[in-house]
Amino acid sequence: QVQLVESGGGLVQAGESLRLSCAASGRTFSNYAMGWFRQAPGKEREFVSFISWIGSSTRYADSVKGRFTISRDNAKNTVYLQMNSLKPEDTAVYYCAANRLVDTSYHAWDYWGQGTQVTVSS
Repeated sequence: QVQLVESGGGLVQAGESLRLSCAASGRTFSNYAMGWFRQAPGKEREFVSFISWIGSSTRYADSVKGRFTISRDNAKNTVYLQMNSLKPEDTAVYYCAANRLVDTSYHAWDYWGQGTQVTVSS
């Protein structure tokens, strides 16, 4: 089992930045790819970004490319999502996920955090 706890969400204005953190415990963190997904009210959970277990490979949704950066610190068992130039359409609950393999479909991911709310006002 892998336990994940997100933090760093909040209310910001458009154009501002936030950094989300996800602390992992349980099995060896460095063995897992890590991902961020988000879900807005009334919408399906969608892919935001993932990073491979060693951090050498990353991928982003087109909607966040160039604005968001994912990173991980295996010594701290933590993955981060730096979100810059936030837009109202980024408003959602953001979830951290862990999996052996990377995938853009949320169905493929085994472990999930409880989510953290990000609200961007215009």
